[in-house]
Order: sequence, then C-alpha cells, then structure tokens
Amino acid sequence: MKERERTWAVCFFVVAAGAAFLLSQRHQQAKAGGIAPVEMRQAAPDMVMEQMGGGDWRLRDHRGQVVLINLWATWCGPCREETPGLVRLYREMEPQGLEVVGLSLDVSGRDKVRAFAQEFDVPYPITFPEPMSQLADTVQGVPTTILVDRQGRVAKTYVGAVREGVFREDVETLLGES
Repeated sequence: MKERERTWAVCFFVVAAGAAFLLSQRHQQAKAGGIAPVEMRQAAPDMVMEQMGGGDWRLRDHRGQVVLINLWATWCGPCREETPGLVRLYREMEPQGLEVVGLSLDVSGRDKVRAFAQEFDVPYPITFPEPMSQLADTVQGVPTTILVDRQGRVAKTYVGAVREGVFREDVETLLGES
C-alpha cells in the first residue's frame, strides 16, 4: 500500500511541476522585436490621465520621447514580477529619452496603489483612468504595456509580464530611430 501511495505522490509531483512550468512560460511569451514598421504605426490616442500626486499626465507632452504605458494592478502577480525591471529601465534610460507611466487599473482604492509604488520605489508617474473610462474593459490581460515611438505612434503592445531585457531591446531600437 505504501508503494502505491508513493507512486501516486511522485505522479502528482511530476504533473504539478509540469503545470507550474507551463504557467511560468505563459509570462515569457513576449519577445524582443516585432516592432511595427514605421509606415504601419497608428497614432496613439491623446491620453490625459490623473496623476497619483495630483495634476494630469498627458501623452502629447512627451512627444519626442519613447513612452512605455504600463497598465497594471496591485493584485496582479505578474505585475509585481515586471515592476522592478520597469523601475531599473526608467532610471537608466530616462536621460536618453524614455518615459514610463504606470496606469493603475485598481478600483479598490488609492491607498493600495500608493503602498505598491512605495514598496517598489517607483520613480515614474502613476496615473489613473478617467472615471467611467472603458479602458479597463478593452485590456486583454494585466499587465499590458504599450510602446509609443517619439512621434506618438504605437509601435508595439505587450500582453502579460515582460522581461526587462525585452523592453530594453525594443526601447533601444526606438531611441535609435531618427
């Protein structure tokens, strides 16, 4: 009987490990490259969002910069994995022309958002969609990140957690465009 229980335990462990591996791969689907050719890029809508510290953040104010708009939520595990890389990337590449903005999709209150920003020492603006905005309804998954070129056109959209190196490679490509 003990041998049978041991066999079932091993089988369960193998199946659980396989499932964990497959789930971890789901968050690594986004790869570098795949940036839309310049002639195929569409203008990003003129976004105006309320900033956590007050005032408004406007996409048009960042024309001439490469912008990563990261839609996230405090309850999102993959967002927690992705945020430290975004923080490092912003700190390193902001002087070269990168702007990162975090768009919180939390509806449960801003105290959690503030705590999240403090926990990860987020140096870039944290914003909120306008009340009654349907933005959250159009998002396919969280996190979702939109990469906007220097002319305000959408160059790439990422759905799911993305590794810092993937963002870095794509941002460097856009920073190198004239």
